[in-house]
Amino acid sequence: MPSTPSIPKKLLARQHEITADFLRLIDQHLADIVSGKATEMFEIRDLAGQLCIHPTHLSNTIKLTTGHAPCYFFEARLMDLARAQLLDATRSVADIAQGLTYDPSNFTKFFKRFQGCTPKQYREQQWEAQRLEASGGYAL
Repeated sequence: MPSTPSIPKKLLARQHEITADFLRLIDQHLADIVSGKATEMFEIRDLAGQLCIHPTHLSNTIKLTTGHAPCYFFEARLMDLARAQLLDATRSVADIAQGLTYDPSNFTKFFKRFQGCTPKQYREQQWEAQRLEASGGYAL
């Protein structure tokens, strides 16, 4: 049985370092978006530039170390932010969309693709769940 060549530990460590740095950059960038410090979403080339590596190398490294494309992590964190913000009754869906650098129509499409319902439907489902919990689980 032929053996596969082993990957040097130093190379593996660098790949995991790139992945950790990439995830840290995503979190920082999205925090900057939410706080208003940044007004445009980064693309993979922007993140690769901050890491001083080629975008293809970044994509290949993330895919190799995690099994997912870089956009998977970016979209997942963006969805977490969107879901959390939708629980705030004082903010409109359009306001949340604009705060996350989307126009409302594209935000609704993006959200529905990952959540399976529109932001408004998600918000209503969450509020109904909160009402049921507050009433002891009984529908009023």
